Amino acid sequence: MNKLFLGLAIVAGSLVFAQETQTTATITTVNKEKEPIRFGIKGGANSAQFSQQQLSANNQKIGFNAGVFVNIPLSKQFSIQPEALYNQLGARSVLSSTEVTTGATTVKTQRDYKTTLNYVSVPVMVQFKPAENFYVEAGPEFSYFIDGKNKGENTVTSTTNGIATTQKNSVSETINKDDINKFNFGLGLGLGYYFTRNLGINARYVNSLTKIDKSRPAAENNNRVFQLGLNYKF
Repeated sequence: MNKLFLGLAIVAGSLVFAQETQTTATITTVNKEKEPIRFGIKGGANSAQFSQQQLSANNQKIGFNAGVFVNIPLSKQFSIQPEALYNQLGARSVLSSTEVTTGATTVKTQRDYKTTLNYVSVPVMVQFKPAENFYVEAGPEFSYFIDGKNKGENTVTSTTNGIATTQKNSVSETINKDDINKFNFGLGLGLGYYFTRNLGINARYVNSLTKIDKSRPAAENNNRVFQLGLNYKF
């Protein structure tokens, strides 16, 4: 009888040890599912316009973005991704018109510009992975204005006693930095997919909440941009 109890004790002890080993192995495996911090580079195309413009292909200014990022996993499904980008915004078909009358002569000037605004942008995206290799993201974007340019055409129509003469000329001018708010704040929403462990594609829409032009208080014009590009994690 004593031998029987001894045998049962040995078997029970073996089972407990095996269960503890299996539990430890399982915990180790789960912990390994959280990815390490990884750095990367990214770049792609921008399609930008101003908020006061109607959504149209004619208004879209094509530019680019390029920079670096660091992906910091918080868990298996959540991560934070700060980025530093050179970001080209702006718009096409930026129209303005002025009219001045002196005596019997009226001079009307119409401008049709393509505006380029260059920023250094720092998005901070919170990413959620509902499925393997696929993620959605949202977060703020902080930008600093570097420089900009207007390039387009001026049409000047001079009318005297009912007789009109029209002149057209091409214009390229540097934007006065004092007319633009240096800091730009926006909110981004996007999604992405990694084809491999390193290479992925990303689409993002960013809507700025900060007014672009500070020289005209009534002009509530903001940046809007759709971005499509590639990411590479090292």
